[in-house]
Amino acid sequence: MTFSDQLLAEGEDVWEAQKAHPFVTELAAGTLEEAAFRHWVEQDYRYLLDYARLFSIAGAKARDEETMTHLLGVSHEVLDHEMDLHREFAADYGISREELEAVEKAPTCVAYTNFLLRTAYEGSIAEIAAALYPCMQGYLDVADHMAALAEDLEENPYAPFIEMYTSEEFREAADWCATFVDECGERYPGEREAMTEAFLTSAKLEYRFWEMAYTLEGWELP
Repeated sequence: MTFSDQLLAEGEDVWEAQKAHPFVTELAAGTLEEAAFRHWVEQDYRYLLDYARLFSIAGAKARDEETMTHLLGVSHEVLDHEMDLHREFAADYGISREELEAVEKAPTCVAYTNFLLRTAYEGSIAEIAAALYPCMQGYLDVADHMAALAEDLEENPYAPFIEMYTSEEFREAADWCATFVDECGERYPGEREAMTEAFLTSAKLEYRFWEMAYTLEGWELP
């Protein structure tokens, strides 16, 4: 069993919880409240900016040119392509780019991005690889699950979401990430415990991200 598969086995309960979350099942059915999806779009947009930073810092820490080139390339791809997709999602819900960029991060988004950036600045390249893996593999697995649940994808208003995260391009990105985790696990066996901890923390925060969007989490006081 590869180390990336070991991590997925460790996080199996979190993976199953994600797949069973009402945000996921209702999006697959096309019945998700528009406000919940809109909240996800807004928060994920803010998340992606820090996700790009994570890849940039990882690229700076990489020891070989090929890995450095790929990591910095992913950072550029997020900023140059995926952010545009989110702006398109936002426009469909009447959210301008200016409004999107002014959105305040919800508590869960703050917790997740702070964890990723702290790992990037303070952790090793191996820990970074493990911390970013749940987002890549998790979105692919959850989107595959959504596609399997969806009865009529053509009529589903959220079909572009499912299609984006089940695309061949995204599968290739997730495969590369798994290979990156495996290489780090082999190269730095003494860091496997720290990698597992980083992976599980990110995985739990991925679950909380669905919950954040579904409950429209904000900073409201009692």
